[in-house]
Amino acid sequence: MGYTTIILTIIIGIAALAAGYFLGSFLSKKLATGKSCQIIKEAEEKAEVIKKEKELQVKEKYLQLKSEHERTANEKNRQIQNEENRLRQKETFINSKQQEIVQKTNELNQQKNSLEQRITALNKKAEELGKAEAIQRKQLEAISGLTVEQAREQLTASIKDEAKAEAMSYVKEVMEEAKLTASNDAKKLLIETMQRTASEQAIENTVSVFNIENDEVKGRIIGREGRNIRALESLTGVEIIIDDTPDAIILSSFDPIRREVARLSLHKLVSDGRIHPARIEEVVAKTQKQVEQELMEVGKRTCIDLGVHGLALELVRLIGKMKYRSSYGQNLLSHSKEVARLCGTMAAELGLNAKKARRAGLLHDIGKVADTESDQPHAPLGAKIAEKYKEKPDICNAIGAHHEEMEMETVLAPIVQICDSISAARPGARREVVEAYIQRLNKLEQIAQEYPGVVKTFAIQAGRELRVVVGADKVSDDEITQLSFDLSKKIQDEMTYPGQIKITVIRETRAVAFAK
Repeated sequence: MGYTTIILTIIIGIAALAAGYFLGSFLSKKLATGKSCQIIKEAEEKAEVIKKEKELQVKEKYLQLKSEHERTANEKNRQIQNEENRLRQKETFINSKQQEIVQKTNELNQQKNSLEQRITALNKKAEELGKAEAIQRKQLEAISGLTVEQAREQLTASIKDEAKAEAMSYVKEVMEEAKLTASNDAKKLLIETMQRTASEQAIENTVSVFNIENDEVKGRIIGREGRNIRALESLTGVEIIIDDTPDAIILSSFDPIRREVARLSLHKLVSDGRIHPARIEEVVAKTQKQVEQELMEVGKRTCIDLGVHGLALELVRLIGKMKYRSSYGQNLLSHSKEVARLCGTMAAELGLNAKKARRAGLLHDIGKVADTESDQPHAPLGAKIAEKYKEKPDICNAIGAHHEEMEMETVLAPIVQICDSISAARPGARREVVEAYIQRLNKLEQIAQEYPGVVKTFAIQAGRELRVVVGADKVSDDEITQLSFDLSKKIQDEMTYPGQIKITVIRETRAVAFAK
């Protein structure tokens, strides 16, 4: 690039000189006078000056470009020299590493050869040991008359039997020790809790009777072509039975709240005297609002009585709804209040938070009064409802685990379970059909009869104790403990019953002799 600039500068200078020369020649030819000669001289002088100036400029430019070119060339030479030095160092380093790698490879090859020799020697020893072991095994089988598998099975069976017997003996000792140390305290705690808590029980039916002054009212309730009674049944969801029963109308429905709405609506309609479909619709709507208000009032009053505060309004309404629900003939609200008091008393005896225990006991059956139908059991459903309305995790776990359908995570859960069983199993708390009662007793005896060695079974104390008699020649003393344990587990898994069932296994030995 520098040489091109120099050449261009020289060309420009030469062009300028030529221009001056041609100008002088032209002027000298045109001017014939002395003045023209003077002008030519002046032009030649000026051209000479311009020529010298241009030559100096060209020389300066050439020297400048030459110095810049030399400086650039020196800089590039220096960079090339540095790169050559760096490459030489890298080459030296790589050569040293290659030598180390070759040395390491040789060492590894030597170690590999040594290991292969050792492995070969060990394989030979292993083969020799295997042959010796096979010879010894054959000799032992010949001496004992058993194969290895048979001997292993016999040894395993004997160890299992010994371990099982020892385990059951240990379990029996532990249970006896626990009974001696904990039985008195547990009995005292439960008795004090039950004695300090008492509540009335109400048995709910699926029908309500509405009393009337005379039978003329029946016709007004039925209405022309049955319009009034159809309107009542469709609005309330209750079947209204009007028969020959004097001065009475029967209201039938599985839902006590619907029956209460129908009963109150009938009372208002009969008292007012105006009975027609439009009036019926108006009265039923007002009665439903009145019942909803009553549910809230019952729920609030129950919470105040038990000292349970801060519940969501929807939970308060569900508690009031329990008033119109029953379980096994036991009023649900009365049962929940009793469980709450029992939980509070038991928690106080154990030094735990009594308010939290009462809260869990009151809400433990909340799943039975859920507004939506669900295939879930009532305990897990109640836990979900409580969790939805921001109840604490230990309360939700106690609600969901009181029938062991969830894992118990806190001490509160077994307290609620125990108190629920106390309230349900107390004499007179629940109504049980005779047929179901007999079936339960028969099922108890049948379960025990399925086990080998059982001679007789007796379900006594209203099904709260099962006595099993086994033959002395078929079941040993160590096996009766295992039998009672297995029976208790099977009854727990296959049957539903209130409270607990005591299983007593009796090993009977008889000696018979005749005097002649």
